[in-house]
Amino acid sequence: MNPFINLGVALIVGVVCGKIMNKFKVPAVAGYIIGGLLLGTSGLKILNGDTINQMSFLSDFALCIIAFNIGSELEVSVIKQLGKSIFIIAFFEAFGAFLLVTGVSFALTKDLAISLILGSVSAATAPAATVMVLRELNSKGPLTSTLLGVVAVDDAICLVIYAMAASVAKVFVSHENITVQKVLILPIQEILFSILAGAALGLLMTILIKYSKRDSELLPFVIGTLLLLDGLATLLGLSPLLTAMSMGIIVANISPQKIKAFTILENFSPPIVSAFFILAGARLNFAYIPQIGLLGVAYLLFRILGKILGASLGATISKAPANVKKFIGFGLLSQVGVAVGLAITVNREFPNTDIGSIVVTILLATTIITEIVGPIATKHAVTKAGEARV
Repeated sequence: MNPFINLGVALIVGVVCGKIMNKFKVPAVAGYIIGGLLLGTSGLKILNGDTINQMSFLSDFALCIIAFNIGSELEVSVIKQLGKSIFIIAFFEAFGAFLLVTGVSFALTKDLAISLILGSVSAATAPAATVMVLRELNSKGPLTSTLLGVVAVDDAICLVIYAMAASVAKVFVSHENITVQKVLILPIQEILFSILAGAALGLLMTILIKYSKRDSELLPFVIGTLLLLDGLATLLGLSPLLTAMSMGIIVANISPQKIKAFTILENFSPPIVSAFFILAGARLNFAYIPQIGLLGVAYLLFRILGKILGASLGATISKAPANVKKFIGFGLLSQVGVAVGLAITVNREFPNTDIGSIVVTILLATTIITEIVGPIATKHAVTKAGEARV
């Protein structure tokens, strides 16, 4: 079969699996990953290694769309309204997961590179799953407002943690001497230049949006700018995720037609994002599971523990309401989207090593669990806090 047939079959199977998952009140994204599993390396091998590599540009583009949409949530007016507690809670829950997962991973593997990468990926939370549950319950109140703010800020913090951790990990993988230049200055440069490049492209997109008269012009402008961003970030050695998120922040805060631009992209992107998760599932190799079983279980448990304890500590420090302190961590357990994207980024940034395969396998295996447990935990938290209106 050629790539077009493979992709067509993958999208159909993935969406069908997603609808089946919806029947069990589980987010469709878990179905996309399961569809990829059925067709991929550990299943029918319709999506084999060569096919996945041929379609890697779709995953790269989907990552930019996801990061751009995260940026769209970070409007200054919304952030001011929700207050400083959002940033404090997001900081502590992200670093709580990072520190615990990194520590336990190093204790099990004695490999600092793998431990840092797993820790940095563990910091991410899935905003889509959390937002979906809050909308289904029509919830309102301090816990709901804080949760919405934290999941928007969380992935931004995660991307910064990953940029730093990946730079340190590369030094250990290549057995280079550790210097301040490599471990601190270069990562900070990458982060700053990624943000600046995203801001510049955000200004460009804002101008293009202003001068587009019809949707038939607006959509090519939005897609074209995202493709340009992806290509330039790769060419210049920048982080496509941070660059796209920065572009989203600029557009969200200065474009008068931002809602129209984000809406038209939202209508266009489902097949691209679905393909991203299906291809991610296709990468999961069950052959690695016996080798990393204990590490995978430790990752899952200590990530959950880090999120809950870190969020509660952040809520206490920021003097958040009692219900926020008690339940906020339970709304942050879902992990997909940026986390899966980071795992695939790892696969690309650490070629000819086992790091990419190990991270992808652990993340996707545990994602299926967190995508079931996460929404249930969010529903429990909001209901117990008395904020559910359904």
